[in-house]
Amino acid sequence: MVAADLPEQFKDRVVEYTARVDARLEVALPSASTSPTRLHKAMRYAVLSGGKRIRPLLVYATGECLGVEIESLDAPAVAIELIHAFSLVHDDLPAMDDDDLRRGQPTVHKQFDQATAILAADALQPLAFSVLADMENVSARTRTGLVQLIAGACGSTGMTGGQAIDLAAEGISLTASELEHMYALKTGSLIYAAVISACLLAGDLPVTNTGALDKFSRTIGIAFQIKDDILDVEGETEVIGKPAGSDESLQKATYPALFGIAASRRRCDELLTSALASLEPFGDDAASLQWLARYIVERSQ
Repeated sequence: MVAADLPEQFKDRVVEYTARVDARLEVALPSASTSPTRLHKAMRYAVLSGGKRIRPLLVYATGECLGVEIESLDAPAVAIELIHAFSLVHDDLPAMDDDDLRRGQPTVHKQFDQATAILAADALQPLAFSVLADMENVSARTRTGLVQLIAGACGSTGMTGGQAIDLAAEGISLTASELEHMYALKTGSLIYAAVISACLLAGDLPVTNTGALDKFSRTIGIAFQIKDDILDVEGETEVIGKPAGSDESLQKATYPALFGIAASRRRCDELLTSALASLEPFGDDAASLQWLARYIVERSQ
């Protein structure tokens, strides 16, 4: 494999990795014919109705960077995507963002009902940890580390806490530091978990390597959310798969709302530059992560 060709080859492998994680999500989820069928149909709808699978791709790309066997990466990739799906179902509820569209389709509470949506999301979270508990060919210490990592990423000091701050900040002006702290929790926590999960599977890495990937994940996680903010303003509903302009209608504290589109683009570019710089110690081994970082900032949906 020629190192210079890695970014393009990873672009080609995105389809393979996406199909791989989708197949494993299909197996992990209860069958739609298993009682209670309505709940299980809603769970499958929430998870299998499309999505870019950015977080699983980060797991696989980091694994490539560190030389981790792909079979070991499947469980954290699946678990993190299940947690992500659970969060989206709750975010879309009337008590939260009250969205009717997700990934170009009706949100779970619209397709089914609010009670079923809540229960489906509630069931996806423990399923994620069951997937981790069932991992084979890894030590108990590693399994415990993965559980602790992902539990922290989705808890009150991670994703859920970030959502609480987001809801409390509606109609309020935040400083750039306060806003990025919220983003680091709400969006960045699972991105951090995706990258660091591969680090745990790689074994005893040098502190400098773990630190570099820690910085990369935290930086690109904030950039991801700022890019989402920009797309909410500039994107089209048919392209981004959810109602454009919903942040403004809810008076959300976002980068474009508080600092303008131009400043948002500049900050995204700064964060991308910083994220790529943090990967320099890995040389060509980090080419796949470099490609993903650029995709996160340059995407149109």
